[in-house]
Amino acid sequence: MDCSFNYIGVIHTPYQEKAPYQPVEDDAQEFFIEIKPELVEGLRLLEKFHYIYVLFHTHRVERLASLTVNPPWTDGLQVGVFASRSPARLNPIGLSVVRIKQIQGNIIYTSGLDVFDGTPLLDIKPYIAQLDVKEDANLGWVGEMDDPEHLALHIQGVPHDY
Repeated sequence: MDCSFNYIGVIHTPYQEKAPYQPVEDDAQEFFIEIKPELVEGLRLLEKFHYIYVLFHTHRVERLASLTVNPPWTDGLQVGVFASRSPARLNPIGLSVVRIKQIQGNIIYTSGLDVFDGTPLLDIKPYIAQLDVKEDANLGWVGEMDDPEHLALHIQGVPHDY
């Protein structure tokens, strides 16, 4: 069965050649989502939420998708693509959770996004704490590795010195 999507807008970030692995919420640079003007009515009351899910087309990923991946910070561990956050996926769809800073017309200013400038936007959904926070969430296989706190910094894309 074939599937297709229509882009609903474009994501703007300062990243041209390299982007973080995960959104960095306190990144002070400018990040915004530009919705197609004819879809602006779909933003009605979105400003009432603090966070949103942003779904996007990972259109610049050049690696071929594989059923297994070797996360670069795991010293060669091989995991299933569905047990990873690798951008090289069978369907080139990315997902980030970001804070809404402000909405002006068809522009949503956000906290840091982990995508290249010009990334096509597929959808936006509100993040609702009572539905989306899972109190028993864990680190999965990452928690079983040596020094999971250090590895968590890599996963989050947090700059660090060790």
